[in-house]
Amino acid sequence: MPQDTGAVNPIASDPELLSDFIVESREHLNTIEQKVLALEQDAADQDAIHATFRAFHTIKGLAGFLELVAVQEVAHEVETLLDRARNGMLAINARVIDSILASKDYVGIWLDQLDAMLQRGETVAAPENATLLADLRRVLEERAAPVTEAASTSSIQELARAVSTPSEAAPEGSAAARAVVEKTEARSIKVDTARLDYLVDMVGEMVIAQSLVRHDPDLEAEKRPRLVRNLSQLARITNEVQRTAMSMRMVPVRQLFRKMSRLVRDLSRKTGKRVELELYGEDTELDRNIVEELGDPLMHMVRNAVDHGIETPEDRARSGKPDVARVRLGAAHQAGHIVIEVSDDGRGLNKEKIVARAVERGLLEAGTQPSEDELFHLIFQPGFSTAEKVTDVSGRGVGMDVVKKQIQKLRGRVDIQSTPGAGAIFLLKLPLTLAIIDGLVARVGAERYIVPIFAVREMLRPTEDMISTVQGRAEMVLIRGSLLPIVRLHERFGVTPRTEKLTEALLIVAEGARRRFCLMVDDLLGKQEVVIKSLGESLQRIDGVAGGAILGDGRVGLILDLEGLVGDAHGE
Repeated sequence: MPQDTGAVNPIASDPELLSDFIVESREHLNTIEQKVLALEQDAADQDAIHATFRAFHTIKGLAGFLELVAVQEVAHEVETLLDRARNGMLAINARVIDSILASKDYVGIWLDQLDAMLQRGETVAAPENATLLADLRRVLEERAAPVTEAASTSSIQELARAVSTPSEAAPEGSAAARAVVEKTEARSIKVDTARLDYLVDMVGEMVIAQSLVRHDPDLEAEKRPRLVRNLSQLARITNEVQRTAMSMRMVPVRQLFRKMSRLVRDLSRKTGKRVELELYGEDTELDRNIVEELGDPLMHMVRNAVDHGIETPEDRARSGKPDVARVRLGAAHQAGHIVIEVSDDGRGLNKEKIVARAVERGLLEAGTQPSEDELFHLIFQPGFSTAEKVTDVSGRGVGMDVVKKQIQKLRGRVDIQSTPGAGAIFLLKLPLTLAIIDGLVARVGAERYIVPIFAVREMLRPTEDMISTVQGRAEMVLIRGSLLPIVRLHERFGVTPRTEKLTEALLIVAEGARRRFCLMVDDLLGKQEVVIKSLGESLQRIDGVAGGAILGDGRVGLILDLEGLVGDAHGE
């Protein structure tokens, strides 16, 4: 008889224990998904079967302790199914895989509800599990086989050999179990992410305070050797603490990438296309906050690659391509940034269709010839889609504009390469962290502006013969054979510059919003690593400004958002 799966007992479910259960169970669910997808490729992979069994067994034990009966029941049925599989009494096939993944999804939904319950402080009812339990039992009945005494003995012996997690190797609360736990906790501890974020913020404040002390005019006037030596030592220690604090918030992209494995598997079955996901660079580390924000963009891009990019099996056969299509997802460091690749070996972007749809929607004038780069980036326009029909996977044009907005929010950019009939490559270029930025500090009048150094191409003082005024395009400067527009920062922000003559000013050649342009400034004060500070609710919507930073002399400098700056300058 199934037990009551109603509301969680608030007495038995201590908030701290529940929180630990949620964190640990999510780790087990990640393992389950990874191992089950491996089983789909090799049904005889005993290590994957054992690992999945252990994960469900641990979840069942923890759920039973916390009286989460619904989770316990589902985990028990899957555990029974996997026990038969590892003893050769049940063959792993697509039907079994689907049932295990459905169970994993159920537990994940319940964990999300428990997490929300902890945040709101109210009791919630468990999601209905009767349908899932009935399905699992049908799978067991369909593949039932007589169990001999010898088989039962073998099962017990196999269980003793295979199960090696602390919760299974020793009874709950035993001395052996406590020893294992204590040994593990000596190597690592779990820290609430809010505390970690607060630590990073405080380290940022410490860096600012150290910089203010170091550049204090009263101390600089002293010039005592011991004082200079102590200040240098303080700077070195502060920088080391900052690097360590930032590294604590860095996580590998492995978990994010492996979520895409499940997505590709489900889409492959839904669309009837045979698709494999190839991963590389899974150990590449990124700021945890960036990894969290990347989930939706990657999901949209992978979905588009499978649904739009990959051809039907019949089309691939006619083109002489392999039956199994390939989607590639990877990450690598490049010049202080991280580059994430999403590519496929499908049909590539159809330029003619993009032009036709852009003209139809008024994004292009008929007969115009945009560059390939400009043409490809039209797919990021809201509602833009070249799909001939709308499916439940994609086709409404509501995905790629989300990708663009999210990547811009992360101070990143998207590059596109495509070859007709050979596939498309999307490269997401992102900063390693959202907390610190390397910038050039420029002066305009009495103000200071910080230009992100990754967007700077060169700096120069122009001569008269380089400057021209093109009708309808304002001031331009000829640099290396290209006419680039000039953005006068003093006009953009309403400040009084040292000079308004271009030949007496400095031009910073930068790139933003897919184009190059020049920023006119009075002078360059140098390069500095700054801690990004929010400008608050009232100032955060200013076009062309990404945030603020406290400089070494105590002044506040505005960090420029080049995407917004050049877009605003061009009336976009």
